[in-house]
Amino acid sequence: MSLSFIVPGLDEATSEKVIAILQNRLSQEQEAALVLKHAHWNVKGPNFIAVHEMIDPEVDSVLAQADETAERIATLGGSPDGRADSVIRHRTWKEFDLEGRQSTEDYLKALIEYYDSFIADDRKAIAELDELDVISSNIIQDHVQELEKFQWFMRSHLG
Repeated sequence: MSLSFIVPGLDEATSEKVIAILQNRLSQEQEAALVLKHAHWNVKGPNFIAVHEMIDPEVDSVLAQADETAERIATLGGSPDGRADSVIRHRTWKEFDLEGRQSTEDYLKALIEYYDSFIADDRKAIAELDELDVISSNIIQDHVQELEKFQWFMRSHLG
Protein backbone atom coordinates (compact mmCIF):
# COMPACT_ATOMS: atom_id res chain seq x y z
CA MET A 1 0.00 0.00 0.00
CA SER A 2 1.27 3.45 -0.82
CA LEU A 3 0.25 6.23 1.55
CA SER A 4 -0.27 9.78 0.29
CA PHE A 5 0.98 11.09 3.62
CA ILE A 6 1.27 10.10 7.26
CA VAL A 7 -0.71 11.91 9.94
CA PRO A 8 1.23 13.34 12.88
CA GLY A 9 1.67 10.87 15.73
CA LEU A 10 1.42 7.71 13.61
CA ASP A 11 4.19 5.98 11.74
CA GLU A 12 3.80 4.38 8.32
CA ALA A 13 3.53 0.79 9.57
CA THR A 14 0.87 1.69 12.13
CA SER A 15 -1.06 3.73 9.57
CA GLU A 16 -1.05 0.79 7.16
CA LYS A 17 -2.36 -1.58 9.86
CA VAL A 18 -5.13 0.87 10.81
CA ILE A 19 -6.11 1.38 7.18
CA ALA A 20 -6.29 -2.39 6.60
CA ILE A 21 -8.60 -2.82 9.60
CA LEU A 22 -10.76 0.11 8.48
CA GLN A 23 -10.94 -1.21 4.90
CA ASN A 24 -12.29 -4.50 6.22
CA ARG A 25 -14.90 -2.60 8.24
CA LEU A 26 -15.76 -0.43 5.23
CA SER A 27 -16.36 -3.51 3.12
CA GLN A 28 -18.72 -5.03 5.67
CA GLU A 29 -20.54 -1.71 6.11
CA GLN A 30 -21.09 -1.51 2.38
CA GLU A 31 -22.28 -5.10 2.22
CA ALA A 32 -24.60 -4.55 5.20
CA ALA A 33 -26.32 -1.71 3.35
CA LEU A 34 -26.90 -4.04 0.38
CA VAL A 35 -28.10 -6.87 2.63
CA LEU A 36 -30.52 -4.53 4.40
CA LYS A 37 -31.89 -3.19 1.12
CA HIS A 38 -32.32 -6.77 -0.13
CA ALA A 39 -34.37 -7.56 2.99
CA HIS A 40 -36.33 -4.31 2.60
CA TRP A 41 -37.38 -5.34 -0.90
CA ASN A 42 -38.16 -8.97 -0.08
CA VAL A 43 -39.94 -9.09 3.27
CA LYS A 44 -43.56 -10.20 3.20
CA GLY A 45 -46.37 -11.26 5.47
CA PRO A 46 -47.53 -10.05 8.87
CA ASN A 47 -45.88 -6.81 9.96
CA PHE A 48 -44.62 -6.24 6.41
CA ILE A 49 -44.99 -2.46 6.42
CA ALA A 50 -43.46 -2.05 9.89
CA VAL A 51 -40.36 -4.07 9.00
CA HIS A 52 -40.15 -2.65 5.48
CA GLU A 53 -40.16 0.91 6.86
CA MET A 54 -37.89 0.06 9.81
CA ILE A 55 -35.11 -1.19 7.53
CA ASP A 56 -34.72 1.80 5.20
CA PRO A 57 -33.38 4.27 7.80
CA GLU A 58 -30.85 1.62 8.84
CA VAL A 59 -29.63 1.43 5.24
CA ASP A 60 -28.96 5.17 5.42
CA SER A 61 -27.27 4.81 8.82
CA VAL A 62 -24.93 2.04 7.65
CA LEU A 63 -24.08 3.99 4.48
CA ALA A 64 -23.23 7.00 6.66
CA GLN A 65 -20.96 4.72 8.72
CA ALA A 66 -19.27 3.53 5.52
CA ASP A 67 -18.73 7.13 4.45
CA GLU A 68 -17.18 8.00 7.81
CA THR A 69 -14.91 4.94 7.65
CA ALA A 70 -13.85 5.73 4.08
CA GLU A 71 -13.10 9.33 5.02
CA ARG A 72 -10.98 8.14 7.95
CA ILE A 73 -8.98 5.93 5.59
CA ALA A 74 -8.39 8.96 3.33
CA THR A 75 -7.52 11.12 6.35
CA LEU A 76 -4.82 8.59 7.23
CA GLY A 77 -3.31 8.90 3.74
CA GLY A 78 -4.90 5.76 2.33
CA SER A 79 -7.24 5.19 -0.56
CA PRO A 80 -10.59 3.67 0.45
CA ASP A 81 -11.77 0.93 -1.90
CA GLY A 82 -15.51 1.12 -2.42
CA ARG A 83 -15.81 -1.17 -5.42
CA ALA A 84 -18.15 -4.14 -5.28
CA ASP A 85 -15.35 -6.65 -5.81
CA SER A 86 -13.54 -5.12 -2.84
CA VAL A 87 -16.38 -6.19 -0.56
CA ILE A 88 -15.90 -9.79 -1.64
CA ARG A 89 -12.10 -9.58 -1.52
CA HIS A 90 -12.13 -8.23 2.05
CA ARG A 91 -14.90 -10.53 3.35
CA THR A 92 -13.86 -12.32 6.53
CA TRP A 93 -17.45 -12.89 7.69
CA LYS A 94 -20.18 -15.34 6.75
CA GLU A 95 -22.12 -14.39 3.64
CA PHE A 96 -25.79 -13.43 4.06
CA ASP A 97 -27.60 -16.20 2.25
CA LEU A 98 -31.34 -15.60 2.63
CA GLU A 99 -32.86 -15.20 -0.82
CA GLY A 100 -36.16 -14.23 -2.38
CA ARG A 101 -39.46 -13.35 -0.79
CA GLN A 102 -39.48 -14.54 2.81
CA SER A 103 -41.48 -13.75 5.92
CA THR A 104 -40.61 -10.74 8.05
CA GLU A 105 -39.70 -13.17 10.83
CA ASP A 106 -37.26 -15.10 8.64
CA TYR A 107 -35.58 -11.91 7.44
CA LEU A 108 -35.33 -10.45 10.93
CA LYS A 109 -33.80 -13.66 12.28
CA ALA A 110 -31.29 -13.73 9.41
CA LEU A 111 -30.46 -10.04 9.89
CA ILE A 112 -30.01 -10.53 13.64
CA GLU A 113 -27.55 -13.35 12.91
CA TYR A 114 -25.76 -11.16 10.34
CA TYR A 115 -25.56 -8.34 12.90
CA ASP A 116 -24.12 -10.76 15.49
CA SER A 117 -21.13 -11.22 13.20
CA PHE A 118 -21.04 -7.56 12.12
CA ILE A 119 -20.96 -6.32 15.72
CA ALA A 120 -18.46 -8.97 16.83
CA ASP A 121 -16.16 -8.04 13.93
CA ASP A 122 -16.44 -4.35 14.82
CA ARG A 123 -15.68 -5.12 18.47
CA LYS A 124 -12.59 -7.09 17.39
CA ALA A 125 -11.53 -4.13 15.25
CA ILE A 126 -12.02 -1.80 18.23
CA ALA A 127 -9.71 -3.96 20.37
CA GLU A 128 -7.05 -3.88 17.65
CA LEU A 129 -7.49 -0.17 16.96
CA ASP A 130 -7.30 0.72 20.67
CA GLU A 131 -3.64 -0.32 20.52
CA LEU A 132 -2.96 1.49 17.22
CA ASP A 133 -5.13 4.60 16.84
CA VAL A 134 -7.70 5.67 19.41
CA ILE A 135 -9.34 8.10 16.95
CA SER A 136 -10.17 5.29 14.52
CA SER A 137 -11.27 3.11 17.43
CA ASN A 138 -13.69 5.80 18.59
CA ILE A 139 -15.26 5.96 15.14
CA ILE A 140 -15.95 2.22 15.11
CA GLN A 141 -17.18 2.38 18.71
CA ASP A 142 -19.83 4.89 17.62
CA HIS A 143 -20.81 2.57 14.78
CA VAL A 144 -21.21 -0.38 17.15
CA GLN A 145 -23.49 1.63 19.38
CA GLU A 146 -25.81 2.28 16.43
CA LEU A 147 -25.64 -1.32 15.18
CA GLU A 148 -26.48 -2.69 18.62
CA LYS A 149 -29.44 -0.33 18.88
CA PHE A 150 -30.84 -1.49 15.55
CA GLN A 151 -30.27 -5.12 16.48
CA TRP A 152 -32.27 -4.45 19.66
CA PHE A 153 -35.07 -3.02 17.49
CA MET A 154 -35.09 -6.18 15.38
CA ARG A 155 -35.06 -8.46 18.44
CA SER A 156 -37.84 -6.45 20.06
CA HIS A 157 -39.92 -6.72 16.93
CA LEU A 158 -39.77 -10.50 17.17
CA GLY A 159 -40.89 -10.40 20.80
